[in-house]
Amino acid sequence: MSSDIRAFVSSCPICASVKTPRTPPAGLLQPLPVPSRPWSHIAMDFITGLPNSKGKTVIMTVVDRFSKLAHAVPLQGLPSAKEMAVLVSKHVFRLHGLPQNIVSDCGPQFIASFWREFCKLLGVKVSLSSGFHPQTNGQVERFNQDLETTLRALCSKNPNTWSSHLSWAEYSHNSLVGSTGFSPFQAAYGYQPPLFPHQEQTAAVSGPAAFVRRCHRFWKGFRHRLLRNQERFTAVANRRRTAAPEYKVGDRVWLSSTDIPLKGGARKLMPRYIGPYPVVGIINPVAVRLDLPRTLRVHPVFHVSKLKPAKDSPLQPPPAPPPAPRIVDGGPVYTIRKLLASRRVGRGVQYLVDWEGYG
Repeated sequence: MSSDIRAFVSSCPICASVKTPRTPPAGLLQPLPVPSRPWSHIAMDFITGLPNSKGKTVIMTVVDRFSKLAHAVPLQGLPSAKEMAVLVSKHVFRLHGLPQNIVSDCGPQFIASFWREFCKLLGVKVSLSSGFHPQTNGQVERFNQDLETTLRALCSKNPNTWSSHLSWAEYSHNSLVGSTGFSPFQAAYGYQPPLFPHQEQTAAVSGPAAFVRRCHRFWKGFRHRLLRNQERFTAVANRRRTAAPEYKVGDRVWLSSTDIPLKGGARKLMPRYIGPYPVVGIINPVAVRLDLPRTLRVHPVFHVSKLKPAKDSPLQPPPAPPPAPRIVDGGPVYTIRKLLASRRVGRGVQYLVDWEGYG
C-alpha cells in the first residue's frame, strides 16, 4: 500500500467509521471515592427476568459501597419512580439513615423527574452511570451475579421457590468473609454475627461507648484496606487500557455503534462508528456528554472507550457554507429536499427534514 493510499485510509471519515478498532480500550480506571463510614454511599439496581414466585418477578438490590452489606427486596415488577421512593424509604432510609450519594444506571426510574426531585429535597446526590458502561455501578452488578448464582444453586430443581430462599441468600453474602479479611456484616457493625449459641459470648460488647469506639477504630482500618485493594485493582485493570485523549467542549468524536440500535440492513455490515458528534460537556476524565440527534434515543453521556476523535481529512475539503437565505414576504424561505420522519406531538405533527439549502 502506497503512502498516499495509507494516508487516505487513516484520515478518510468514511474509513474511520467502518474500521474495527485494534487498540486497547481508552480510558484508565477511575475508581469511585472510598466512603469513610457505612451507608453514606449506596448503589442500586434491579434483577429482572425471574420466574414468578409467589407473585414476585423482580429483585431490587441495594449495596453499601463501604461495607458491601446488601439488601435484596423481592417485588412484583419493576416499580415506578414514586414506588421506588417508597421502597427505598422503607428498606434503606428507615434502617440506615439518609445516604449522601446514590449510584445507579440510567433506568427509567432513576432518570425520572420525580426521583431526582425526591433525592434533591432530601439532600441526596444522584450519580448515574455513563451509557453502556456498567463498570460505573460495578459494586451492585457484582452482587447481582453472586445472588443469581446462589439462587440458582438453592432452587435449581424448583425455580419458582426463589423468593423463599432470598433471605438466606442475602444472609450468606453479608456474612461471607471477602478479600479484606472481614465480612460485610462485620465491616458495618464491628463484629461477626454468631452462627451458634456458644459463639454469642465472643460477640458481646462491654457497653455502648466501647462499641462506638471499636466501630470507629475498625472502620478506619477497614477503609485503609479498601484503599489498598482499590490501588491494586486499578493497577491490574490499567494494564489492558490506554490513556484517553483529553476531550474539550466542541471536539468532534465518533461513537461506537456496538450498543446503538441502528435500523436497516444487516448488522454485520453496519458501520462500526457513527457520527461524528460534538462534545457538549465533560463529566469527568472518562465520561463526556455528546450532542446526539433526536433519532438516537439513548443516554447522551458515554465512557471514552466508546469514542474516538474525529480527524478532518486533508483529501476532502470542508463543506461549503449554505447560501444566503431567500427572503419572501419579509421572511426566509427554505427548500425541503427529503422528509426523513414524523411524529405526533400533542395535537400537532413534528417533522424531521433534510434541507436542500436556504436558497
